[in-house]
Amino acid sequence: MYFVKVFVTYKPSVLDPQGEAVKGAIHQLGYESIQDVRIGKYFELKVQSSQEPVETVVEALCDQLLANVNMETYRYEIIEMEEEA
Repeated sequence: MYFVKVFVTYKPSVLDPQGEAVKGAIHQLGYESIQDVRIGKYFELKVQSSQEPVETVVEALCDQLLANVNMETYRYEIIEMEEEA
């Protein structure tokens, strides 16, 4: 069993209006040192071990469902879990 964390964000070339709004609010609070804010999505997946590598499964899910690959990019972390009894 694997625990997978998937992070999806806009590509750097894509305008992030929510991120810009949050950055503006942060600056209004006086935190001018914050230079950039990017908003994204976070997914947690539990993937059962199979003959197919977990990386292959996660990348297929990201490409087909979790991310709009035209506008977004993704990265993931895979943590191997002990099997539940």
